[in-house]
Amino acid sequence: MISPADLKWTDVPSLPPGAKITVIEGPMSEAVPFTVRIKVPADYRIPPHWHPAVERVTVLSGTFHMGLGDKLDPQKSMPVAAGSMMILQAKTPHFAWTREETVVQLHRTGPWGITYVNPADDPRAK
Repeated sequence: MISPADLKWTDVPSLPPGAKITVIEGPMSEAVPFTVRIKVPADYRIPPHWHPAVERVTVLSGTFHMGLGDKLDPQKSMPVAAGSMMILQAKTPHFAWTREETVVQLHRTGPWGITYVNPADDPRAK
């Protein structure tokens, strides 16, 4: 069992600045199940990207606006409210944005990875 007060939040080098992550179970770098929470601030954007395996994302608080495709277009996104979830198939280009602080929980089998559609969007390259 774990309570929110026990969670340790750190920066996420593979996401744009401002995102925080806490690992609930892991490790994310091995081929085993992991669970993490990601917290992003208001007015946050995650450029189009994809992951090498199926992603299961549950919105815990706030609203995560998600869209499919290789361009971040808020008009082509869907608001995913707290309590809702989404399942994204491997290598499906998608993007996200927020209007308010939002926390999502991600669970899948590792290793975790993220590939930006436009390599210039990758914060690890800056």
